Amino acid sequence: MELFLDCMPCMHRQVLEAARTATTDEACQARIMDRVALTLARREEFASAPAMAQAMHAIVRTETGVPDPYEAVKRRDLEAALSLESLLWEFADGADDPLRTALKVAATGNVMDSAIYSNLDIAACITEELERPFARCDLAELTADLATARRVLVLGDNTGETVFDKVLLAALAAGGRELVYAVRERPIINDATLAEAREAGVDAYATLVSSGSAAPGTILEDCTPEFRELFRDADVVISKGQGNFESLSAPGRPVYLLLKAKCALVARRLGTDVGDYVLIRRDLD
Repeated sequence: MELFLDCMPCMHRQVLEAARTATTDEACQARIMDRVALTLARREEFASAPAMAQAMHAIVRTETGVPDPYEAVKRRDLEAALSLESLLWEFADGADDPLRTALKVAATGNVMDSAIYSNLDIAACITEELERPFARCDLAELTADLATARRVLVLGDNTGETVFDKVLLAALAAGGRELVYAVRERPIINDATLAEAREAGVDAYATLVSSGSAAPGTILEDCTPEFRELFRDADVVISKGQGNFESLSAPGRPVYLLLKAKCALVARRLGTDVGDYVLIRRDLD
């Protein structure tokens, strides 16, 4: 998905938050934002918002010397998600449509994003969000593809939602399918890396791999050859969250987009409304 002018103020605000999270030194914060302004002026060099975000957050790490500014935020989110785990399994247990319900649980994990829910009662939000139906759910297509699938690749997103994704992985494991769960190569914002995914317990349900991309998404050109082969050859690919959707381009295969549309640009591209949950089968280009 291309980079829009409307993305600029959002990313500027996000990087300012990252700078203030990483350091209290206002002079350092100012240097970061000066460099960020120059990066924004080079917007035509970036194919997507996650690609630009990767460059901008690298500035924060370089200027502050802090390799993972969101380490404490991710720990808070993971602890919050783990405290909700019994609620998630209870919601999914005994559902009339187990796969649809597991997909909804995984999609609901998308609201664990700290930038949006940092000041809200997470448990209350999750309880309410779990009850919201999909605005669009291409379940028939996914069910048909899963019927013959031997390997399913799930592209993970933020740290908190890895706990939610375990419910989906358990549902996908039916029929002896091989499950692979991909995360970021290095810390970027509050996205999951191998360390957070293991701490969440995802490795009990799927083989964990790094995509090789350190962007808040999956930029295939930056991924390892091994991951690109895995992405190409998997029978089913499920892409979690906006960042993966925004960064994937011309993958040459169908991908299931599982997310909550959090901004007007993404909602318009998906043909839905802001706040809607969707599972959409799409040949991305």
